[in-house]
Amino acid sequence: MEVILLERVAKLGQMGDTVRVKDGYARNFLLPGGKALRATEANKSRFESQRAQLETRNLETKNEAAAVAEKLNGQIFVIIRQAGETGHLYGSVSPRDISDAITAGGFSANRNQIVLRTPIKSIGLHEVPVQLHPEISAQITVNVARSAAEAERQAKGEEVNVVEEATMDDLGLEVGAALADAGGSLGDR
Repeated sequence: MEVILLERVAKLGQMGDTVRVKDGYARNFLLPGGKALRATEANKSRFESQRAQLETRNLETKNEAAAVAEKLNGQIFVIIRQAGETGHLYGSVSPRDISDAITAGGFSANRNQIVLRTPIKSIGLHEVPVQLHPEISAQITVNVARSAAEAERQAKGEEVNVVEEATMDDLGLEVGAALADAGGSLGDR
């Protein structure tokens, strides 16, 4: 399907470009989101008559996004989750969780603006890009921790999920011998 872009779309084109896209992408994303129009003669003439207004609106939203990005860039948001001793989360942190944390922090962000390739599944500090406008993005840090105290320690740079593994030498000779005997006696049965 051929569409006329009403705004810049990443990896597709600039405002005013007529591009060919798959039907599903146009019907499910571009057309309902107001990002494009079907490339008919009526829509082409309608776009040309509204081009100045669309460019003005795009410039205004870009300036607003730049102002928000300036304030949002470098912010740290804390998300508390349950995790095991090794630091792996029992669930995961999704874009919706991050957008809720940003909103609670006094900013406005939609979950569609959070750019996560895969969900966050471990505690620690994670850099996450926020796409505020097709041309403007901000970088935030998400501090995933088990508690507020642990989040503070992580923010200071401490490593909180260090798990020590025990070797036979650490266990002692008596325990090592007992384990070896137990392993041998089980094999005899």
